[in-house]
Amino acid sequence: MGKPLRILAIDGGGIRGIIPAVVLAAIEKQSGKPICELFDLIAGTSTGGILALGMVKPGPQAGKPQYAATDMLELYFKEGTTIFPQSVWREIKTAKYTLDEKYPSDGVESALQKYFGDSRLKDALTNTLITSYEIEMRMPWLFRSDRALKNPGFDFPMWQVARATSAAPTYFEPERIDKADKSGFFALIDGGMYANNPAMVAYAEALHLAPGSDVVVASLGTGTHTRPIPYADAKHWGLLGWAKSLLDVVFDGVSRTTDYQVHQLLPPDGARQRYYRFQLSLTIASDEMDNTDPENLNDLKEQAEQLVTTQQAEIASLCAQLV
Repeated sequence: MGKPLRILAIDGGGIRGIIPAVVLAAIEKQSGKPICELFDLIAGTSTGGILALGMVKPGPQAGKPQYAATDMLELYFKEGTTIFPQSVWREIKTAKYTLDEKYPSDGVESALQKYFGDSRLKDALTNTLITSYEIEMRMPWLFRSDRALKNPGFDFPMWQVARATSAAPTYFEPERIDKADKSGFFALIDGGMYANNPAMVAYAEALHLAPGSDVVVASLGTGTHTRPIPYADAKHWGLLGWAKSLLDVVFDGVSRTTDYQVHQLLPPDGARQRYYRFQLSLTIASDEMDNTDPENLNDLKEQAEQLVTTQQAEIASLCAQLV
């Protein structure tokens, strides 16, 4: 049997991207290779899209990535408060964020420009797929590096792709990306609205690229919600009451449903595992996407390290197939 088509999919989850970043670092350490050399297709949504692009951004050495997974892990600790700045004045000005998005865009954009510079989607070191949603055409939007290579009209700066996939409604304003021919623009929001876990999208893309191929999928989560939504509270909620919780429900529900679907589609082939899901329950760290409190960042990292320890055998099994 030849080598399977190797797919990596990374969930959305804001600052909780610390969790898949730790898992990616463990995979690089175990395999001794950068992520872009281990997978044939890398897909990401929101914070997972940022990580995916970081793994495929070319560095000064030809054919080699600029960042290791540990570098992308540092992004959350170094830039977290830049991306999610806490401001009492903004809370007052926006009537507790009911009149405008929670965060201004300049912080996240400056962080993404710092990390991705002038690199473009076509420069990706391996086939890359990033999810978003176009709100004027009302359709899912997939940024694909293979399409960017063939058609300049679909090639965009990596930082803008990262900004578009992570434009979570109520948190950030949509991203506007001008069309190459100046005929208009794309208006984009977070791909988590339909594919917070992009594993199914990535699997479908792989079947399109290489019909009939044997595949192995590694899917990295950002932690499942454990806090209940009390019925006594929710039964009285209207539009404003549901605004924040509804987004969490959508993201969490989509991720878990996709996990179930891919698990059913890719059962083990004899003794060989074809689907790996690295996920944890947020029992210690906060499930909030924008909690940049230093203690919470450390809790996220600690829980992720515990996940790596708990699933070390699965990481070793995955790496054996990847290399």
